[in-house]
Amino acid sequence: MKVFTTGQVAKICKVAPRTVSKWFDSGRLKGYRIPGSQDRRIPREYLIRFLKEHGMPLGDLEDEAMAKVLIVAQDQVLIENLRRELPVERSFKVAVAASGFDAGIQAESFHPDCVIVDFSIGRTEALQICQNLRRNAEFADIILIALLPDDGSSTSFDRSSINETFKKPFDAALLAERFRTLISAKKELV
Repeated sequence: MKVFTTGQVAKICKVAPRTVSKWFDSGRLKGYRIPGSQDRRIPREYLIRFLKEHGMPLGDLEDEAMAKVLIVAQDQVLIENLRRELPVERSFKVAVAASGFDAGIQAESFHPDCVIVDFSIGRTEALQICQNLRRNAEFADIILIALLPDDGSSTSFDRSSINETFKKPFDAALLAERFRTLISAKKELV
């Protein structure tokens, strides 16, 4: 468990250390004192919860605390269902791309932990997205989830680059839970 001093919290929040001490002493910011001294320590999860409750930006903690999901799809109903199951309040940050080109741009700027690719955009394009992400060393450990259409066609392809597949129609809550399990192996969500 990562723990911060009041000085470190002050830098993250861009306030004076005395302000952090006041938050701590008033009970608004949870933490503990070092036995035998007056030094305060704030566990990472309490700090993140405090920042969220008070609408403060997470700053450098955002990459640690938020699970970033890139959805590559054109189906607006699917996108809205996934957004509903992956809310910001539950530590998810969602970006959407409608094509392979958009997906590449979003992946470079957003740095997602997971990419959900809807194969309804076109099997060839969807496979190309997955293969391009796997070829790039920067995205080697990204979680790739494929959403396969239930159109009766044979969906045989090399699945070695994909972590999980879901066949449509699927339960968005189940996908969200599976994603949460996969991402929890990589980072501690609050």
